[in-house]
Amino acid sequence: MKRQTLAEKHIVITGASGGIGEQIAYEAASRGAVPILVARSEDKLGAVAYHIRHTYDVNCSTYTLDVSNLKEVEKVFQQIFRDVGYIDVLINNAGFGIFEDVAEAKMENMEAMFRVNVLGLIACTKMVLPHLLERNTGHIVNIASQAGKLATPKSSGYSATKHAVLGFTNSLRMELSKTNIFVTAVNPGPIKTNFFTIADTSGSYMKNVEKLMLDPKDVAKKVINVLFTNKRELNLPGWMNLGSTLYLLAPRLVEKLAGDMFHQK
Repeated sequence: MKRQTLAEKHIVITGASGGIGEQIAYEAASRGAVPILVARSEDKLGAVAYHIRHTYDVNCSTYTLDVSNLKEVEKVFQQIFRDVGYIDVLINNAGFGIFEDVAEAKMENMEAMFRVNVLGLIACTKMVLPHLLERNTGHIVNIASQAGKLATPKSSGYSATKHAVLGFTNSLRMELSKTNIFVTAVNPGPIKTNFFTIADTSGSYMKNVEKLMLDPKDVAKKVINVLFTNKRELNLPGWMNLGSTLYLLAPRLVEKLAGDMFHQK
């Protein structure tokens, strides 16, 4: 299907104050879209919005929100619709991870990851979806992870949340198959962002995989490229997804052959 122009398209991006969310906002603005930025940090959002307005000369609005607060999700999205009228694209990017062995992991950390990565994503989707259905157009992009396809040691909680995101995304896509609303899952490997300042406080994992890390600007460009196409999944990098696919076919073999590689956290 031919990709639509993004000029004047209203694109909501959660977790837009840094990392790939910030870069997605810049890429969208560079193509004439109207980014609607959502994140917890008002100051960081303001800085991103300032850069967008002065670099790309497009309108940009910001909303402070912790997506784990489901009541606030409802309130903020109601305000967004009052302010901008409609949403064309929702990019559910807000999320975080903490790498811990199960025996040592704190339940509050597990719960927090599920509240942000899963329940927050679902809540934002449910706020936007009725409006997309009413107009019978739009695109929902959920940022999942290769960890949602191939779990590794010390990522049990994080991988579980991303498994859930993929399950939710796949079901939603099928529910909307007879509409003009697209649904895409993005499954990146490790990206050079501040994600690891929380996920990997020891710094060992980031050091071990630094050469394999993706450029957030490149990821953002590829995410924006799939908008208004029927792309089911965007897997980055491609070779890593081959490993995930092989794991589905022969999990015991992959765990045996790649065991040492999995223990790099």
